[in-house]
Order: sequence, then C-alpha cells, then structure tokens
Amino acid sequence: MTDVPGGTAVRGRRAVGVPELVAGARDGDARSVARLISLVEDGGPAVREVAAALAPHAGRAHVVGLTGPPGVGKSTTTTALVRAHRRAGRRVGVLAVDPSSPFSGGALLGDRVRMGDHAGDPGVYIRSMATRGHLGGLAWGTPQALRVLDAAGCDVVLVETVGVGQSELEIASLADTTLVLLAPGMGDGVQAAKAGILEVADVLVVNQADRDGADRTVRDLRAMTALGGRGDGAWRPPICATVAVREADNGIDVVLEATAAHRRWLDASGEGHRRRTGRAAREIEAIALTGLRERMAAVRGSAALHALAQRVAAGATDPFSAADALLAQV
Repeated sequence: MTDVPGGTAVRGRRAVGVPELVAGARDGDARSVARLISLVEDGGPAVREVAAALAPHAGRAHVVGLTGPPGVGKSTTTTALVRAHRRAGRRVGVLAVDPSSPFSGGALLGDRVRMGDHAGDPGVYIRSMATRGHLGGLAWGTPQALRVLDAAGCDVVLVETVGVGQSELEIASLADTTLVLLAPGMGDGVQAAKAGILEVADVLVVNQADRDGADRTVRDLRAMTALGGRGDGAWRPPICATVAVREADNGIDVVLEATAAHRRWLDASGEGHRRRTGRAAREIEAIALTGLRERMAAVRGSAALHALAQRVAAGATDPFSAADALLAQV
C-alpha cells in the first residue's frame, strides 16, 4: 500500500480514502489503523478529515500513560501490562514514543522490536512514534493517534513516554491515568520531588522491586505522598511494587487493580470529565496557535509589517498597538 495525494492510500490499483480507512480500523484491520496513524503523524491536510471521521467513535478507551526516568523498565512494564490485559480479554493499543533518528526522523529505538512477544496478536496494536523534536516526552501526533486506536476498539491504550527525565510531564495532561515508574538505587525519591513527578502520578510503581533498597524506596514514596497536601476526597496514589521481567508473581495484577480503581474514582468524582474537557481545550488551543503561526509567517516581511515598523521606529505608535493592528489583518 502506497501513499497518494489527498489523504488516500493505494491498495493494489484501488485508492482507499479516509472513510474507508476508518471503517477498516473499526473492523480491526491493522493496515487501516497503521495508515490512519501515518496520516495524522505526517500532519498533512488529511488530518482534519481523519479527525472529523474519528470524532463520533472515540472517547471510550482508558488511556494509561507510563513515565519515569530512563532505565526503570518502562518498556518491560508496558509489555507485562499488555500481557495482563490480554489475559483479561481486553483489546490493547500501545503508543511507544521514542527519540527521533537524526538521519531519517523516525523512531530511533523501535519499541515494536522490544515488544515482539505481542507482534502476532490481533488483539494488540503497537506503534512506535518519533518525537521529531517535540518536547515533553511525547510526539506531536500522539493525541490524534490515540483517537485512532480508541475508534479502532481498543479497551485500553498504553502510552509510553520517551524517557527523558524531568521534561516528560506532558503525559499527565493526555492520559486518564498516569503511572510513574521508579526504581531502587537510582536516587529516584529525590528526583521525583525535584521534577514534580509526585504531583502528576495517579499510581506509583516501584519496578525492579527484587533489588536491594526497594523497601526503602517504597517507604520514602509513602512519606512523600503523605505530605502531598491533597484535600478530602482527592485521589491518593497507591504505591505498587513490581518485578516486570518475571512472567508470574510480578505484581502487575496489583497495578491493573490500582488503575481500575483510579478509573472508577474518575467516573464517580467527575474528575474524568474535567480531565477530558481540559485535554480537549488544550488541543484546540494548540491547533489554533499552530494556525496562527502559519498565518503570521505570511505577513513576515510584508508591506503592512514594514509600514507598522516604520511608525514604531518614528515614535508615531507603540509596538503593542502595532501588534494589535497586525493581528487584525491576520
């Protein structure tokens, strides 16, 4: 299947448009899901058509974000979570955000390779996405890619951030439930306090809990969360100990129950609706700002800007009034 202009793909000799791709994704066709994510990742004109077609079918999946410092086992934990969800009969989508290749711009590490155990499972869809310079631990197209997997019938979507440390807190504004992974012996207690990670955590996971110092890490986190100052009725993040590399007795079932309990609290408290509304507002704002930047690029070096600049330089007006005048023309 190859790309052609206008947001279509060619399968054999037949062009496939966005409506057909959406119908295929809803029927569980992995190729349709892959093509839709590629369209939104490219950021071309088809993004608007894809978003409009997906809107009636999204909003059902539980979005779970995984974040934390490098080396704590995010990919291993994601793999274990996928296995546990599949045992429970749930369809799972995984968006694994990796650093960009400096040569191709594609995902550098390729979590699809690291999660090869699930490659042949039709109930699992795994996609690596490159950050392409976007800060915050996510890729620019992540929100729309989430919609694709949601509309494709995934019960849960796991989003694994790039693992860059203190800058990857953006996941908290995107996920319904945020898992913060830490590990013993890495100074994670201090780093968590510095990065504000405890403030965004809905569930704290101490992975590699078979290592020395795991009990101390759990105690430190428990003390920190007790001092968090959360009000009455607020969610208090549970602390789960895991050894995700194990096939059994790895603590992942406890993590699953903690995320399920958090989802129940989101529904009962109304916090889930507030988060989804806030997420939509931020996405609308980001799209609007992108459009405004594109329009502003058109006036750079224009006669209107030059005339306003001359007036400011001559003292005939101030730069704020000039900026207002320029915006009125955009």
